[in-house]
Amino acid sequence: MKKALLIIPLLLAVWGGYALFAPGPSIRNAAPTGRNLICFGDSLTFGTGASKGGDYPSRLAAMVAYPVINAGVPGDTTADALKRLERDVLSRSPRMVLLTLGGNDLKNRIRRETAFDNLRAIVEAIQDAGALVVIGGVDIPLYGRGFDEAYRDLAEETGSVLIPNVLKDIMGKRDRMSDPIHPNDAGYAVMARRFYEAIEPYLDMGTP
Repeated sequence: MKKALLIIPLLLAVWGGYALFAPGPSIRNAAPTGRNLICFGDSLTFGTGASKGGDYPSRLAAMVAYPVINAGVPGDTTADALKRLERDVLSRSPRMVLLTLGGNDLKNRIRRETAFDNLRAIVEAIQDAGALVVIGGVDIPLYGRGFDEAYRDLAEETGSVLIPNVLKDIMGKRDRMSDPIHPNDAGYAVMARRFYEAIEPYLDMGTP
């Protein structure tokens, strides 16, 4: 009995060490091909609320050596984005694709399962083209309907890079928002930095 009691803490210690040091989920296309960094999404990508050049893709372009394309359309749901994926992303030699999608599905009360089926189709089509995918998640307290967990699951299952809440420390901060939904220049600067930190480990990987 005493021997069994001694073994239990040992097993817990081994498991804890594995959980602490085990590698995380592998990232698909960590050495991406393609030429362009494409920001694909809704008004958060387009830059609603920003002054000219204050949107996050414009700010990000000053930080990286690759061409940056702003493919944001205000009001887009995941279904809308899926319809224009070929034209606005796949046909433009994507190297890295940064997504801000799902917020309008959340606002419009579209079923979570529907939204994330669309997102999965978008992510996997981009990855099949050889590009790295970065998902900018949206987490709205008391209104999120489990979208935050769904973003995490999608990133883990597809090998995408995840920013769990791209509006963290922006939404609700009056000095970083132009209205209750959209950042201002200061808020988009935070988003740009956040996306840059997410892609920085992969910028020199693969063939430009």
